[in-house]
Amino acid sequence: MSARRDLTAVSADGTSLHVEVYGPQGAPAVVLAHGWTCSTAFWADQIRELAADHRVIAYDQRGHGRTPASPACSTDALADDLEAVLTATLARGEKAVIAGHSMGGMTVLAAVTRDAFREHAAAVLLCSTGASGLVAESTVLPLRAGRLRTWLTGHVLGSRAPLGPVTPVAKRILKYATMGAGSAPHMVDACARIVHACPRKVRHAWSHVLSLLDLDHRVRELSVPTAVIVGTGDRLTPPVHAHRIAAALPHCLGVTELPGLGHMTPVEAPGVVTGRIRELVSTYSQLKEGA
Repeated sequence: MSARRDLTAVSADGTSLHVEVYGPQGAPAVVLAHGWTCSTAFWADQIRELAADHRVIAYDQRGHGRTPASPACSTDALADDLEAVLTATLARGEKAVIAGHSMGGMTVLAAVTRDAFREHAAAVLLCSTGASGLVAESTVLPLRAGRLRTWLTGHVLGSRAPLGPVTPVAKRILKYATMGAGSAPHMVDACARIVHACPRKVRHAWSHVLSLLDLDHRVRELSVPTAVIVGTGDRLTPPVHAHRIAAALPHCLGVTELPGLGHMTPVEAPGVVTGRIRELVSTYSQLKEGA
């Protein structure tokens, strides 16, 4: 993997965000925003493959990885943080492809009206994400859709219970909830280590934000070319979300459905996700301002 350069971006409320930069200076830029309970480690495959000829920028969301927790947990805070990262890492007018997975995709949606986003976003990739109705649409619990399932799902996803050590049972539960049935053991191991490293207070605080999420209005304002990826077996953000977003996007490049895959698409299908990022860079990042 390319040598890593660490830096700190300071968000609007003073939160210090851990940022990692890989790849050659001056190469086309890619910004990666990870999801709930994850960290920059989630993007290991994308970083390794892209850093040879791209400048890859990955950061830890507040409370995740090496970024300290903050009492401010909101979609506005997510947008502030992405804006801070873009401002700290990109030159004035420099364009980047921005990829967000799950809560990272929601971060992108929250930031679409921000000045830094409008200045720097060339194109967007939304992986396994949604804009609203996350708890009601989740199929983590094998029950008929309705108020009971929504109530129970909210309690499961918002649990304050510690996840504990990464045991075989814990990995089976994680795989069922977040990955496709055919996921290789090394993929399940990697995701379990990342998710179990997230502090339970952080996991709980952000689960509350996600349960109340309503960014539908922002989807309609995401005007840059945007591609969408979803696994057909995604129980956390089922394909209904991807298609709802795609229908509302002003410039949608289509939905890529990955048969049988779950929620962790950048880990489960690293080649597909990386390939889509490369396509977006080659098609849109080379365009000059106003082209």
